Amino acid sequence: MTISLFRSLPGAIAAAALALPAAAANWDMPTPYGDSVFHTQNIQQFAEDVAAATEGEVEITVHSAGSLYAHPEIKDSVRRGLAPIGEVLMSRLANEDPVFAVDSIPFLASSYDEARALWTASRPLVEEKLAAQGLTLLFAVPWPGQSIYTEAPVNSTADLQGAAFRAYNAATERLAQLMGAVPTQLETGDIPTAFATGRVAAMITSPSTGVSSQAWDFTSHYTDTQAWLPKNMVIVNSGVFDALPDDQRQAILDAAAEAETRGWEMSAEETAAKMATLEENGMTVSAPSETLSAELAEIGATMTQEWLENAGDEGQQVIDAYNAAK
Repeated sequence: MTISLFRSLPGAIAAAALALPAAAANWDMPTPYGDSVFHTQNIQQFAEDVAAATEGEVEITVHSAGSLYAHPEIKDSVRRGLAPIGEVLMSRLANEDPVFAVDSIPFLASSYDEARALWTASRPLVEEKLAAQGLTLLFAVPWPGQSIYTEAPVNSTADLQGAAFRAYNAATERLAQLMGAVPTQLETGDIPTAFATGRVAAMITSPSTGVSSQAWDFTSHYTDTQAWLPKNMVIVNSGVFDALPDDQRQAILDAAAEAETRGWEMSAEETAAKMATLEENGMTVSAPSETLSAELAEIGATMTQEWLENAGDEGQQVIDAYNAAK
């Protein structure tokens, strides 16, 4: 009797454990940007939606502005399970695989409609590359498009010949070269001083950065090229995600789909609002001329081909799918 009783104890304990409600999941989520940035606001709403949909069984605490992990550390922290979920700029992973740079090829996708088509074409491959590292993509949201700031009007690339052009990575350096400008490496915080001292005469950046740096103090023309719309991705550790009950996983996926739709709308609203602020402060906001558009399209074709040399057949499949969808 005693032996039989002891043998039955493990089974009884296991049954009792299964009968208990699962412990709530409390996820810390590092993000790179401050609370005033629309990406962060969208993620905070996503966290609230997840908590509501799971009745508090999955709680996400957003740690903004790199307060938990710095931007370069976020992806690896999620992969290693140090943080279950996080946000990262997709092109930051370009050194791992060219597919992560596809949304940062200048003039490949130069509007929200084109950016959406490019995302639809590239998303399956992005998901595959992330899955191979134990990561699950939840959603992605673009920044406003990158456009040209100058003191004088730019009607063609000839107007940029020899101009010192702000560069902040390899792609913008190559872009400056193809436009006939002289690339000059410069961080965002140094922009006003560099223009004031003549170190640079032109730059390409978002309307958001233009407003935050008060571009009207040192430039007067904004040419709305929307050269590329780089995206932020929200990723989750696949092991942590797959361990959740089916209904909680589905609730998160549903909230992610809503966050992606909402985020794209917020990005477009951000673009319109910041462009209006530039105009209110005296800047001339204009669409690129036909000549400039044609020249930039050629540059885009050149840089796409250079990207394809690295991306190979996988990259070609993405571009073919994108071109077919446009």
